[in-house]
Amino acid sequence: MPVSLVVNGIAHTVDLEPETPLLWVLRDSLKLTGTKYGCGIAQCGACTVLIDGQATRSCSIPIAAVAGKSITTIEGLSPDGTHPVQLAWIEFDVPQCGYCQSGQIMAAVALLKEKPKPTDTDINLQMTNICRCGTYPRIRAAIHRAAELQA
Repeated sequence: MPVSLVVNGIAHTVDLEPETPLLWVLRDSLKLTGTKYGCGIAQCGACTVLIDGQATRSCSIPIAAVAGKSITTIEGLSPDGTHPVQLAWIEFDVPQCGYCQSGQIMAAVALLKEKPKPTDTDINLQMTNICRCGTYPRIRAAIHRAAELQA
């Protein structure tokens, strides 16, 4: 059954089962591989994308649930890597292995949209993505810097 999606501002129609997880449509059908598979049960956050501006774990949401909504992946955040969160991530050398970072960045974008000047407590409560390398202090510092850059 065809499902229409808008990903990074581009309309797509995919002929897949409506319960197909969005993650696999992004990676396998649309070849947007910046969104990563981590756990498959919406716990780790590696697959985080924005759906209508809200951070959402794409491994557990069926494509039927996002038809007609605006989906933004890491590839659609900025055509040249100049989004304030991306710049702050580079400035603070946040990634270690880097695997979780696209999900971390997308979660940070959603956080800053909701709370443009987050406190450490805001960041601790809302940044629930897991980083196996433990770069949380750099993530926190980069979020504070991104808040300054977007002000």
